[in-house]
Amino acid sequence: MNKTFFLFITCLAILTAHPFYASDKVKAFPRSKEKTAFQTSREWKPVTDTRADVAIVYGVGGNPSDRTKSIRFEDRVQSWRDRGYKAHFMTGIAWGEYQDYFTGKWDGKWHLDEGQVTVKSDTIWHGRMVPYIVPSKNFLNYMKEKHVKRVIDAGIDAIYMEEPEFWMRGGYSEAFKREWQEYYGFPWRPQHESPENTYMANKLKYHLYYRALEDVFTYAKEYGESQGLDVRCYVPTHSLVNYSSWQIVSPEASLASLPCVDGYIAQVWTGTSREKTFYNGLEKERVFENAFLEYGSMESMTRPTGRKMFFLTDPIEDWARDWADYKKNYQATFAAQLLYPTIADYEVMPWPDRIYEGLYKTCADCDTKERIPRFYSTQMQVMINTLNDMPLSDNQLNGSQGIGVLMSNSLMFQRFPDHDGYDDPRFSNFYGQTLPLLKRGIPVSTVHIENTGYADTWKDLKVLIMSYSNMKPMKQEYHDNIAQWVKNGGSLVYCGSDVDPYQSVMEWWNTGGNNFKAPSQHLFLQMGLPETPTSGEYSCGKGKVYVIRDEPKNFVLQKNNDISFVNTVQKAYEKRKLTFKNNLLLNRGNYLIAAVMDESVSTVPLKLKGLYIDLFDPALPVLQEKVVRPGEQTFLYNIKKVAGQKKPSVLCGASRIYDETVTENSYIFVAKSPANTNNVSRVYLPKTPKKVTITKISGAPATDASYKWDAKSHTCLIKFENDPDGIVVEIQ
Repeated sequence: MNKTFFLFITCLAILTAHPFYASDKVKAFPRSKEKTAFQTSREWKPVTDTRADVAIVYGVGGNPSDRTKSIRFEDRVQSWRDRGYKAHFMTGIAWGEYQDYFTGKWDGKWHLDEGQVTVKSDTIWHGRMVPYIVPSKNFLNYMKEKHVKRVIDAGIDAIYMEEPEFWMRGGYSEAFKREWQEYYGFPWRPQHESPENTYMANKLKYHLYYRALEDVFTYAKEYGESQGLDVRCYVPTHSLVNYSSWQIVSPEASLASLPCVDGYIAQVWTGTSREKTFYNGLEKERVFENAFLEYGSMESMTRPTGRKMFFLTDPIEDWARDWADYKKNYQATFAAQLLYPTIADYEVMPWPDRIYEGLYKTCADCDTKERIPRFYSTQMQVMINTLNDMPLSDNQLNGSQGIGVLMSNSLMFQRFPDHDGYDDPRFSNFYGQTLPLLKRGIPVSTVHIENTGYADTWKDLKVLIMSYSNMKPMKQEYHDNIAQWVKNGGSLVYCGSDVDPYQSVMEWWNTGGNNFKAPSQHLFLQMGLPETPTSGEYSCGKGKVYVIRDEPKNFVLQKNNDISFVNTVQKAYEKRKLTFKNNLLLNRGNYLIAAVMDESVSTVPLKLKGLYIDLFDPALPVLQEKVVRPGEQTFLYNIKKVAGQKKPSVLCGASRIYDETVTENSYIFVAKSPANTNNVSRVYLPKTPKKVTITKISGAPATDASYKWDAKSHTCLIKFENDPDGIVVEIQ
């Protein structure tokens, strides 16, 4: 060991051993470094040291799934701070370890009647003594006093209230009946008895969690300010696509306009995206396509409002599967999230304890279980470390741009139960407007009707597709915004027969002087059309309106029944010709992301030629051609983007890099990652390495250390056993 390297190691060892090394640095943790995060209910452990920027510590009393009660919340927080993490806080707003509230320990009153209840008088449970909650004002006072205040007193300046969820099948508890009376001013009505009752019940559920988050977050900010803290408030939530599909009501897009809401975590992962859909008459899982639409619905919620958005993926899921299944679908959702270049903040994983320490099947048809295979943990860590580096980008996906599908929070109001024989299997009225385009390689976006008042919502939008078959406009002003956009030159495609039983629910279009039988009648009049136009093409100012008198679900429920719809969108696209293909591709900084879809216009694989590192392969091979087949995705590092640079750097790897030192003749860095995992890294070097030394912080040789030079890419492949305390690599 040379003298310079010895002094470096000695100083580093002293620093890491000293308590101020982590805890003092955390006090000045810059918010610009809150790019990656993970959530955990547990204390720091060597095997879960994921090396993201932020540890979101879950629950004052832990998480219902693991019931971590032996270690105080404050001690769990400090264990992560001591390792250099910024600590945030997350808990459920609709469920959690709140037994002291339900059993009367908090205020001396029994509150189990505040759970969500079905028509059969069954409480909907999230766990033992953990009901899904009707968020009464009393419960919100409990949350503020017992949870929010405590975490702010612990120095937490970012709070996440996750999953504001009210099940559509709920709505029969005494607590909900009381809220109905207060909100509507007349006695509760059973939601199953009429479409109007269903709509009103779900609208109330929506309001209750909107009120809950506004109340709790406003308190958090005010109390934080009194303690000298600028508290940020975030909502981790499933997408509007998933909640509508799973028959759950949540405030979703409307929260993006609340002053007390700073942003969201988009909870999209294999478990949500593998929900089966219909396309071309076939019902099956379409994980990549579903994930792409889910992330898109989240991105469009915050794009016009400027709120922060974290995208989440999960290397496993809530349901027990085998490791091969997890890997395949993780790649699909991971690729989908990267195809949104305006989002560059990520929750890299939830629950690292179950990922690194859980036992799952080794194959689909066997009972043998084991912890995460080394090849998968290596690949996963390579992938999440790219997120620390992932840049924002102005680049667009390949394909025809500017086509959007309108969404509304009211998609969640009419999914359950069915009325008058009208059904929407697998949320097909939504997928009927999106999958026929996406499957043809058109990067269709989603547009939230709640955001139509923002000018940025309309930026670069050429064609808007909409239907009131599965949603309704909750405000008249939305029609003013849409009509004005069309008059200014936009093209609107309206799909629907307006025959679903919710067309006549009591709303603004049939009250207060309005007497329309369907909300679309008001919109058509705003655009100078007849109230009930037949199928066809109409002019509106500088724009066009195309009417298709068919329910959009029929475009996917029946084989080859989407051709007329796609042809109409082509007409609406006017002089521009739609580009049909079987892939989506994006260049983003030094990264290339691509997906090839099956059930598309071609079965020809995508061939990418260049000089790449395959980031979905734990061996990190250097490729000059990558072939991506239908149903597959790829994630590549483009080595040509760094070719010829004089400064050495770690391009990618299964550990996070710290304390880089570059001299004329050497490159030294420290690599950290969880214990019991393998590292593989590709290091770009301007010259052939003469010597590579790989050691632990103590100076002892690293376990299983090796390196191999690749001349064509000017990269050195370095391998060793990971160590959360760090592995020191010195390249001469």
